[in-house]
Order: sequence, then C-alpha cells, then structure tokens
Amino acid sequence: MSGTSTTPGSLREADPFVLPERSLAGVGSRPFGIYIHVPFCATRCGYCDFNTYTAGELGTSASPQSWMEGLRRELDAAAELTGAPAVDTVFVGGGTPSLLGGDGLADVLGAVRASFGLADGAEVTTESNPESTSPEFFDRLRAGGYTRVSLGMQSAAQHVLKVLDRTHTPGRAVAAALEARAAGFEHVNLDLIYGTPGERDEDLDLSLDAVLSAGVDHVSAYALIVEDGTALARKVRRGELPAPDDDVLASRYERIDARLADAGLTWYEVSNWAVSGAECRHNLGYWDGGDWWGAGPGAHSHVGGVRWWNVKHPARYAEQLAAGSLPVGGSEHLTDEDRHLERVMLTARLRTGLPVAELDAGERRSADAVVKDGLLLRDGDHLVLTDRGRLLADAVVRTVLR
Repeated sequence: MSGTSTTPGSLREADPFVLPERSLAGVGSRPFGIYIHVPFCATRCGYCDFNTYTAGELGTSASPQSWMEGLRRELDAAAELTGAPAVDTVFVGGGTPSLLGGDGLADVLGAVRASFGLADGAEVTTESNPESTSPEFFDRLRAGGYTRVSLGMQSAAQHVLKVLDRTHTPGRAVAAALEARAAGFEHVNLDLIYGTPGERDEDLDLSLDAVLSAGVDHVSAYALIVEDGTALARKVRRGELPAPDDDVLASRYERIDARLADAGLTWYEVSNWAVSGAECRHNLGYWDGGDWWGAGPGAHSHVGGVRWWNVKHPARYAEQLAAGSLPVGGSEHLTDEDRHLERVMLTARLRTGLPVAELDAGERRSADAVVKDGLLLRDGDHLVLTDRGRLLADAVVRTVLR
C-alpha cells in the first residue's frame, strides 16, 4: 500500500484497514454519499441473495438496537477518517428499512447528521416495503428530513408475487406511493422485476398500468436473475420452475421502455427511468465513480480508488465496532486499469454515454465497429447505447474493452 496511512484516533492503531493520503486528498471536492445497510427483513423472498436476516435467523445474536449502536460508531469513525465532508446524498437500503419505522429511520438520518452533516439540497432516500408503511410513516419521514422514497413493487399480479415470495398485496405499492406523494414527497420510485416464471405480457401491462396510475417520477425495472443459493434457484434446478428466457426478457424490456417513454419517463441508465430532474443522484454517484461510505453489515464503500466491504453478520459487525475496530471484511486498491475498466462498464450504461476521450486507440477501433453494428451511436464526444444496444449492454462493453 503506497502513501502515508491515516487511522482515526478512536480506533485501535493495530486496525488493519487504512486509507492512504492519496485517496483522502480529494475527499470533499467530489460528491460524497453515505449508504446505510439495514439487514433486517420480516421474511426472506425466494429470489433474494442480499445480506439480510429474519428475526428467526438472527435469534438473540443481534437486534436493531445493537445494529444502531454499531452504526453510530461506524459513522463517527468514518467522519474522523475522511474529515467529515458534507454529505450530498444518503441512501438507506436493505433489507427492509421501513421495519425500523418512521422514528427509527429519523434516528438513522440523525446519526448521519451528527457525524457528517448534510450539504444544502442533499438527496435523502430510503427503500421501503409497501406493507410496512402508512400515511403516518411517510409524514414522519418527511419531518425527519427524507426527500425521496423507493418502494419495492415488483409486480401487480398476485401469482407473480407468489412466485417471488413477496408478502405485499398487489395494490398496496400503488397505495403507498400515493400516500408518500400526499405526505409531500416529490420524488417517489417504484421497483419492478420482469421475467418471473409464469409472468405473461398482460401481467406486465397490469404492473405498468399500476405504476403509471401512481404518478411516480422514477421507475426502476430489473430482469429477474436466478441467483445461486436462493430458494428460486433450487426450484429452477429441480425443474419446478422454468429459467427466465432471454428473448422474453428482451421483449419485456422493450415493452417497459415504450410505455414509460410514452408517459414522459426517459431512461437515464439501462434499468432506470425518470422525469427530467428526478434521476437518483445517489446511484449516479456510483455509476460516475464518486466517493461513498457504506455503513452497516456487508455494506461496500469506495473512496479515492480504494474499495472495501464490511463483515456480513450483524452480530460480528456490532462486536467489532464495540471493540474499537472498523468492521472491514476485505478491501482492494484499484489500479489505473481497474478504474478504467469500471469507468467504461458503468458510464456505457448511462444515457449521457461513454466519453470517447477515455478510450485508448484499440478501444476506439472496437467502439467504431460497434457503432457500425448499430449498438452505439455518436453523440458529440460521447458514445451512447442505441435502443438495441441497451438489450446487449454487457456484450457492447466486452467488445469495446477486448
């Protein structure tokens, strides 16, 4: 590790994780975000491989209280280590953050404020499960300083939700979105998952009708991925459910894009659509190589070319912080080549496109071939995915980088 290392005085000097001065030098000159991972869920969805735990899985080894104590310690240490730059964006994800309730989420944001402070006009988002929200919940979030809500809808079709092991009723996500708008939230996102086994075109249309009826200004739509180790993967492996079909997924994506575009929501990242000005600034920070500190069990961070991730289990997370150590499970220092590869992979997915100036001569020749194939187009000094290119975004990136 090159450069002089700095550790916060409140942590043990023997702590193995340090950030070099060269990584800390630009902190505050670039947008700085905080991600908070809430690892608690009421039930485990069959498709989910996130770092989440039900009460039965945790037993008495960890609790929201011990997690919150650890979170405050980590945020204090993070502020000391980074110089406490004003935070431009906060994103509380999970898990199911809404299980903390409005007061609990207000406390989470209060902890960020106490350690770092928020920049003027900061974007503050929390994910929420529609079933654990209410008008009172949204009122409390607004009073606590949240500016944006992201609701997990997945589908409006009951049989699709059943395959996904989702517990909310089909109409609840739209009702929750309307409640959030009534509470004063200008920015509300609904998440969709498409390509679930058994989903029909009419099921997707039903979901899109519901999304558009909610009047939200942002929609995220993701193709179902069957992750190893999940209940869904076991059902597919046993032949109880078919695997998602690539041609069907492509057709569904085109259907989503057309319906949302007609309603005034434009794609700004391959899987995200928004009305102008409603793009998620926090996620743009990820895609554009910004700095962020991920706090909570299993959370990932990136500051100045150093990436690290926390230990996953909530009990170990809280124990390490109580003992005076950052709960880092591993880290990597990105080389210039690593950062270039990531820059190409991520910016290529954005509507603003990939800056041609960042490509070397060989990559530009490869990109020219992709332009001729109709998967990229030149927009000034950027390369932007065409409609067909979005369906093959990963292949486009691989071709440019080879």
